[in-house]
Amino acid sequence: MPVDHYENFPVASILLPAPLREPVAAIYGFARSADDFADEGELSPQQRSALLAGYQAELDAIERGQPTQHPVFLRLRPVIERHGLPLQLFRDLLDAFVQDVSKDRYRDCAELMDYCRRSADPVGRLLLHLFGHASAENLSRSDAICSALQLINHWQDVGIDAAKGAHGRIYLPQDEMARFGVSEDDINRRATSTNLQELLRFQVERARALMLSGASLGWDLPGRIGLEIRAIVAGGLRILDKIEAVDYDVFSRRPKLETFDWPLILWRSLVRPLDTHR
Repeated sequence: MPVDHYENFPVASILLPAPLREPVAAIYGFARSADDFADEGELSPQQRSALLAGYQAELDAIERGQPTQHPVFLRLRPVIERHGLPLQLFRDLLDAFVQDVSKDRYRDCAELMDYCRRSADPVGRLLLHLFGHASAENLSRSDAICSALQLINHWQDVGIDAAKGAHGRIYLPQDEMARFGVSEDDINRRATSTNLQELLRFQVERARALMLSGASLGWDLPGRIGLEIRAIVAGGLRILDKIEAVDYDVFSRRPKLETFDWPLILWRSLVRPLDTHR
């Protein structure tokens, strides 16, 4: 689902029907590589922007029916055309990655959720179009799952993100940092204070509520597609459990999925909680 966070969740996994694995992998290849342009390596902001502009030009070429050149798009273009995937969703992702090059603070939750709308939600929407289940209700629930996954990634990576770029990247909303008495110096010092614990507890509860609001999607989609979504939801919720288990000290050890977590995730993907019945 979301982009910088796929490593925590099954992507084009064995859970999916075989004909969908290559299309999902092609979408992932686009999103993963574009996200790396914005985040990874020692490139200058100008170089990052130029690489992302190159991807935008490839999308323009597809829209105009002109040839594409980049290997990522030679793989992706047949998927877009075969399944009628909306190009705007790919453009939204690129817009979020471009924003990552220049924006490193978020004023409030609304501003952060707007970022999630572009950086995470398009991937879930693309998958629903690919699966042939892009109803309005399904898209809404997918958005909730994807935005929650994006938030979960931010909260497990508070320390890692703060070290990125010239000034670090802090996704914690600034107004909520102020409300809980957490300063940027606290984060840069990697200090797990009581105030920071309370702030992260608040963020974890928000992410969990958002995830659960969309979780019924995995039970309503058929067969292995639904199972894949349920595994993604269970994986995200498991990371929230791990953040809580370390008492919100995400600096000492990044909470992430380990081999021993997968049996629990599979179990939770097979047994439907009472609160998801409708």
